[in-house]
Amino acid sequence: MMKKKEHKECMSALLPIRDTLDVIGGKWKILILISIWEGNKHFREIERSIPKLSTKVLSKELKDMEENKLITRTVLNGFPVRTEYAPTEYSKTLKKVILELYNWGVNHRKKIFA
Repeated sequence: MMKKKEHKECMSALLPIRDTLDVIGGKWKILILISIWEGNKHFREIERSIPKLSTKVLSKELKDMEENKLITRTVLNGFPVRTEYAPTEYSKTLKKVILELYNWGVNHRKKIFA
């Protein structure tokens, strides 16, 4: 018979999942990351590639993603000054996770909407 887990054990087991969801969760982060992976480097390119994404939200999400080492931000001198965003190698470790989320979503839609 399995022993019931204590609250502390459950919480510590869930911490890595909560950390992951904090980094990639929300409506926009995965879409922004995919846009950057697809080659959109500049703020306006990213913004235009994702319908209904506001400038304010994109700015906040890019800062969060930079803090979590998913992207790098490089300011290019010139006129006008341009900023480029690039995916880090670390961000590419999420590709398998996102693919699994995609596959789960496809199967879920079939099950629910079949």
